[in-house]
Amino acid sequence: MFTSVDDVSARLAEAGYLASPAIATTVFLADRLGKPLLVEGPAGVGKTELAKAVAAVGGAELVRLQCYEGIDESRALYEWNHAKQLLRISAGRDESWDEARTDIFSEEFLLPRPLLTAIRGDARKVLLIDETDKADVEVEGLLLEVLSDFQVTVPELGTVTATHRPFVVLTSNASRELSEALRRRCLFLHIGFPEEELERRIVRLKVPGVEEALASSVVRVVGALRAMDLRKAPSVAETVDWARTLLALGADTLDETVVRETLGVVLKHQDDILKAAAKLDLDSV
Repeated sequence: MFTSVDDVSARLAEAGYLASPAIATTVFLADRLGKPLLVEGPAGVGKTELAKAVAAVGGAELVRLQCYEGIDESRALYEWNHAKQLLRISAGRDESWDEARTDIFSEEFLLPRPLLTAIRGDARKVLLIDETDKADVEVEGLLLEVLSDFQVTVPELGTVTATHRPFVVLTSNASRELSEALRRRCLFLHIGFPEEELERRIVRLKVPGVEEALASSVVRVVGALRAMDLRKAPSVAETVDWARTLLALGADTLDETVVRETLGVVLKHQDDILKAAAKLDLDSV
């Protein structure tokens, strides 16, 4: 998909994603080496958006597996359309079981889920396995099997092998430790909060019309909030939301009144808001 690290940076920027040199380099290597990319970091720093941007610039279909506690193989890989199978069996009452079984376990009755969808067909795909750390440990075993050989065995149909390997992005908020076996199969990238200059550029890109001075003020204040001992530090997404909020309110500067009235945009816990209101000194930011 990419010819160089600079090509990654330029094309992701065209899709609205400003990548640091570390991000651009790791994406290039994942593409060139054909290895899955494990991206860790706090919520709201652009992990999911990175996969979306890669799909956009590569002209690829984005296939997303959203992980959650309790997700199982049928939701991640494939399952059979049982209702349709029962209707088919009912319609063929005079058939033997062997005749019916051959029919009902065919493509017509298969419901492919994200992992199977990602490795089937000739189209270019980006497979996003989002919030991998929320899935149970058993699901990691399934991921290991799929990501090792990029093939899936459906007992009734045989083995499906990818003709074109998808570009794979796994994201994690590090709420639990992923297995070493899964990490070994991936290139690793940590995305933290960006440097002030990069975050300012992100705000200017995502919030057209915001003045340079206001964008700089927002980024500096958010940086000061992140330095506090808060339950949930503001993410980049919340920085952008705050800039949009101030633009909608017609504010051209950040003063104590504006900050106090809009802190709920960037802080989502009342004790964090109270702490920030008491400790934040705009004159020193």
